Formats: sequence, structure tokens, C-alpha cells
Amino acid sequence: MAKEIGALVKLQVKGGAANPAPPIGPALGAKGVNIMEFCKQFNARTQDKAGKVLPVVITVYVDKSFDFIIKTPPAAVQLMDAAKVKGGSGVPQTKKVGTVTWDRSKRLPRTRCPT
Repeated sequence: MAKEIGALVKLQVKGGAANPAPPIGPALGAKGVNIMEFCKQFNARTQDKAGKVLPVVITVYVDKSFDFIIKTPPAAVQLMDAAKVKGGSGVPQTKKVGTVTWDRSKRLPRTRCPT
């Protein structure tokens, strides 16, 4: 028999850097989840993606257990990584900070739209 879902929590966390500080601590603490257990599991699964922003969807069950799914980084993060820039432009209409070739954009990881 399947567990009854209590809540879904969506966060964006840097890979390998989850800790009980905000935003993780307050979001999971309010649902009664063991925050340190989540941090340990998340950091173990994202060691190879250290420093990248990763969306994560945490399914919290009624008995306070949890599962989570790590998704691909947002398009903006992938484009900054492909262009090898640390941040966006302060004046986006006039000052350009990087370029990404069409061939390079084809090699970026694909994401699927939720249905």
C-alpha cells in the first residue's frame, strides 16, 4: 500500500552544499522532516554537481518520512555556465556579457516540460 502524501516542498539548493540554514531548515522544519537526514542524503547524491543550483522536489509523507527528486539546473544557470560568466548583465538591453554558440546550446542537458 502506498504512503499518504502530506506535502510537497520545492526548493533550489546548491549541489553538495545543503545545510539546515534557511531556506531548507524552515521549509522542512515546518513539515516535521528530519532536516539533517535530508541534508546528508542530498549532499551525497549531488557531490558531482557541487556548487550548481539544483531544483529539488521533496515529497513529505504523513508519517514524516520523505523522498526527493533532483531536477536539472534552470536554463539561466546552464547558459551562464556555457558562456563561462559568473553573473548576468547589469544593463541587459545594452551591455552583453557572454555568448553561446548554437552548437554549444545543442549540447546542454535537455529538460522535459511537466505535463
